[in-house]
Amino acid sequence: MSTSGSDRDAGLQPERTRLAWRRTTLASSVVAVLALRQALRGTGAPVELAGVAAIALIWLAFLWVAHRRIRALAADRPGDLEPRAALAVVACTVALAAFAITVVF
Repeated sequence: MSTSGSDRDAGLQPERTRLAWRRTTLASSVVAVLALRQALRGTGAPVELAGVAAIALIWLAFLWVAHRRIRALAADRPGDLEPRAALAVVACTVALAAFAITVVF
């Protein structure tokens, strides 16, 4: 019996990972929509509009990275997540959380 990496059966792991990315994308979308809703209830000051634009751009960047990863996981032998993509996801998540907290308070 061979234990080399090429004989490994990935099973359902790529599917579970793909579903986890979809759930994370949905959660990010909900946070972005709630933050945008709260920001748009304001006075319409330029600072608020800049915040809305920043939230939208961060959310779009996260969606772009997540969509690329979901597509990569559809392959028979998905590769590892690139360090740049992982850093981008972390940065988007932290920035979106920071903007959401700023909008709430």
